[in-house]
Amino acid sequence: MAVFRNLCALISKNIIHHARPVQMRIPSRGLATAKAPSSLFASLDTFSDRHIGPDDHEVSHMLAQLGYDSMDAFVADTVPEKIRVPSTSVSNESIPALSESELLQRAKELGKENKPFKSYIGMGYHNAVVPPVILRNIMESPAWYTPYTPYQPEIAQGRLESLVNFQTMVMSLTSMDIANASLLDESTAAAEGMVMAFTGTNGKKRTFFADNGVSPQTIAVLKTRAKGFGINLVVGDALADLKDDALQADLCGVLVQYPDVNGAVKDFSGLAESVHATGALLVCATDLLALTMLKPPGEWGADIVLGNSARFGVPAGYGGPHAAFFACTDKLKRKMPGRLIGRSRDVNGKPAYRLALQTREQHIRREKATSNICTSQALLANMAAMYAVYHGPVNLQRIAQKVHGFTHIIKNTVEGFGYKAVTAQFFDTLSFDVSGVVKDAEAVHSSALAAGINLRRIDDRHVGLTLDESVGTEDIVTLINVFASAASRPPISASDLAAAQEIAIPENLRRTSKFLPHPVFNAHHSETEMLRYIYHLQSKDLGLTHAMIPLGSCTMKLNSTSSMIPLTWPEFANIHPFAPKDQVKGYEQVIKELESYLCKITGFHACSLQPNSGAAGEYAGLSVIRAYHESRGEGHRDICLIPVSAHGTNPASAVMAGLKVVPVKTHADGNLDLEDLKAKAKKHKDKLAAFMITYPSTFGVFEHGVQDACKIIHDNGGQVYLDGANLNAQIGLTNPATCGGDVCHMNLHKTFAIPHGGGGPGVGPICVAEHLAPFLPSHPIVPTGGDKAINAVAAAPYGSASILLISWAYIKMLGGSGLSEASKVALLNANYMAHRLSGHYTLRYKNGKGRVAHELLIDLAEFDKAAGLKVNDFAKRLQDYGFHPPTCSWPISTCMLIEPTESETLEEIDRFCDAMIQIRKEAEDIITGKQPKDNNVLKNAPHPISVIAAEEWNRPYSRQTAAYPMPWLLERKFWPTVSRIDDAYGDLNLIVSTITLRQADFGTDEGLQCDCPSVEESASSL
Repeated sequence: MAVFRNLCALISKNIIHHARPVQMRIPSRGLATAKAPSSLFASLDTFSDRHIGPDDHEVSHMLAQLGYDSMDAFVADTVPEKIRVPSTSVSNESIPALSESELLQRAKELGKENKPFKSYIGMGYHNAVVPPVILRNIMESPAWYTPYTPYQPEIAQGRLESLVNFQTMVMSLTSMDIANASLLDESTAAAEGMVMAFTGTNGKKRTFFADNGVSPQTIAVLKTRAKGFGINLVVGDALADLKDDALQADLCGVLVQYPDVNGAVKDFSGLAESVHATGALLVCATDLLALTMLKPPGEWGADIVLGNSARFGVPAGYGGPHAAFFACTDKLKRKMPGRLIGRSRDVNGKPAYRLALQTREQHIRREKATSNICTSQALLANMAAMYAVYHGPVNLQRIAQKVHGFTHIIKNTVEGFGYKAVTAQFFDTLSFDVSGVVKDAEAVHSSALAAGINLRRIDDRHVGLTLDESVGTEDIVTLINVFASAASRPPISASDLAAAQEIAIPENLRRTSKFLPHPVFNAHHSETEMLRYIYHLQSKDLGLTHAMIPLGSCTMKLNSTSSMIPLTWPEFANIHPFAPKDQVKGYEQVIKELESYLCKITGFHACSLQPNSGAAGEYAGLSVIRAYHESRGEGHRDICLIPVSAHGTNPASAVMAGLKVVPVKTHADGNLDLEDLKAKAKKHKDKLAAFMITYPSTFGVFEHGVQDACKIIHDNGGQVYLDGANLNAQIGLTNPATCGGDVCHMNLHKTFAIPHGGGGPGVGPICVAEHLAPFLPSHPIVPTGGDKAINAVAAAPYGSASILLISWAYIKMLGGSGLSEASKVALLNANYMAHRLSGHYTLRYKNGKGRVAHELLIDLAEFDKAAGLKVNDFAKRLQDYGFHPPTCSWPISTCMLIEPTESETLEEIDRFCDAMIQIRKEAEDIITGKQPKDNNVLKNAPHPISVIAAEEWNRPYSRQTAAYPMPWLLERKFWPTVSRIDDAYGDLNLIVSTITLRQADFGTDEGLQCDCPSVEESASSL
């Protein structure tokens, strides 16, 4: 209706002069499935027919257009014969298929095997209360979970605004100068902080000190990261053990937790001064809810502040995904990892948001990087931000006060039984010495388990507990009676409870500064207003709900509703990651099956699901390779060969794993230069550790020499890391093991249908050959990995465990045959698209049979030479046609990398091709002089409705040409909300907080309070 009203308004102003009848093709998909059932008893809700876009008729049509009469003949010309695997390797015999209804029934059965105990384990994980308006309208909404990372800001202003809300929330609560748009989890965020401290000394100081009050999972991740960088990690009492002169002389940073893992609230202001006196940085892990009552770290001297935002309305989910927050002082902003959202303006001066300072992003810096972060946890960050918007500062503090008050009641009452609290100063966490009352801590734990409660296991003398927003009066009574029962004391009732009169926070550590004064956090507290705000923002963003997103190397396929449904069931959502094994049998089975399926698909022996992004998988795989070499007495092997065409995270990950990167050339046809590889492998044979290769290549072709390349590496003592970013082209046709790899990671958010979430979450598990299996990552709380395991690479034992359900469901519903068919159709869709576009654009790479893989690379360099048109001009013009542009200027700066996936129908593929062909005609008008080179429909794109409906129009083309270049847009049109963003202005005038766009639009910025100052940057620093 909104589009119809806009169209009527334009027609009434004679902006659109006529509306031709729109001929819409009727989709061929029937009400049940496309294929006839095999019998009366066969399921009608088979998933493959719903997931794979083209039906049999459309597949036949595309094959015929390419000159084939069968899919087998097409695949034979596309995938090299020598790397093909038997069709039985991934089939319904090896991975049986379930219908959608059968899958949901199986998920319910497994959910019941997870015991619904109430967990008070804490350690950075809480039983968050997700407001229903956020659960239904963000977490469960494809409008929020299907968009991609907002690299095209004109069609992503909604979630960009929400992510600025997240940054603003973090900056305000921590009192820091600048915050990013989230990291993967608290532990890896701490590791990023450690590396920032290390690189801040240019590697001259190598000792990093972690306080023993830091969570053990964070210590484990720090150990892994420290090894790759050669950092000396010391763990001890930060308030007592930092007086050694030699330690101070080599100190680069100190990490503390506030409150600490045992609940203590300590004054670290003096520590901050002494640390700064040595030239080191003070890094603080903290809790956002606690900071509504505690003096924020930015006010007592912290340089970097980080933590987990999940208690702001994100389910525990057996460990994730959760959005870590990361903030720092202004002087450190250039070193800060992760994405940063800033406010800029469009070409017409209208305020707009964008990803800021992208040249700072670590994966773009390749081997010069100190981090491989190239993603975030956008969906979860948006949920946390919306939680703060919904509650506002007053209600957030009320929640904190209630949690603190309940904790105080438990302390006072339990101490009355003879137990002794370890600290008198706390927020929501208590540790009790139980030795004076019971034989050992197990007596209390047994009492707790009998009551359906999990407490934190510390040691034989101590137990711990952490409260959160979900705890009510009856929960308090039950919890207290656990201690009463263990002490053989009579139970209490709610009438026996008495609120504590004092606050268990030292007066000098109580918060006095205001927080979240911004209008956005004080205006949407009714559900009506909150719902409208959520929908207002989502209306600005293009997702898979609107059109295909043909981003090369990103595999933006269907995120099916049936695979998403179990995700938010309490049986899976409300599980603590450190719950006892006998309480998570359902999760254990899901994990076991998923690991087995991934091994069958990749041809490898063992799997780790711990890495929580693709780049994290790269890092984990390379760390496993290093550990393998060390076990053989070859720890000196530290050379990693990487093709120049590789994704930037490859060299960044290698550096993080302690490897030295040596680039390998590629030929003009896109193939790896095997002679250069052979020469460099031989040159470095005594120190060669690894070779990283993406297959199919980032140029969109299956290279015939992949096995030869892998043999060269093995012959010279190295191991092969096969980047699985393009695994969607391989399933059932070939696999990384057959290609010659020793380890690979998979992007479950690509190949296996986990949503991209607007920029995260992602999952990057690794599969390895048998000789590498003993080295898979461990975990300090829940045993994982092999008998020679490296330390943890993520905070939770199974990373972002809850969304593993999505890939598990996807694989089970497609079955082996459906998975293979999906890869074949992905290849077919890409080749059909290459066929349609090849007469209009230059197809950069193809194999000897004229075939591409699952994506295609078109080169636009000729248009720059002929008409001054850049890749970005074509990209922005595509937005006017209602499409998200393909991957731009990568892996070659003048190219677009296009990947349609198997989920798009022939109709949608043709619609995209028609748009690209029409844009080619528009470019030709500029080349021939019919349109000026500096003022044309491409250079001025995109055209938001504010431009189309403006009173003045002085452009050498009509409004209709600008807004409705194809007739089908009259019926279905997605409007960009701003004109092209001025990137240079945004980097020169970086503003990363304060949501004031509406106020700025109406000239009412003055008087707006903000405790988050703008950050100004000079051009010379770029």
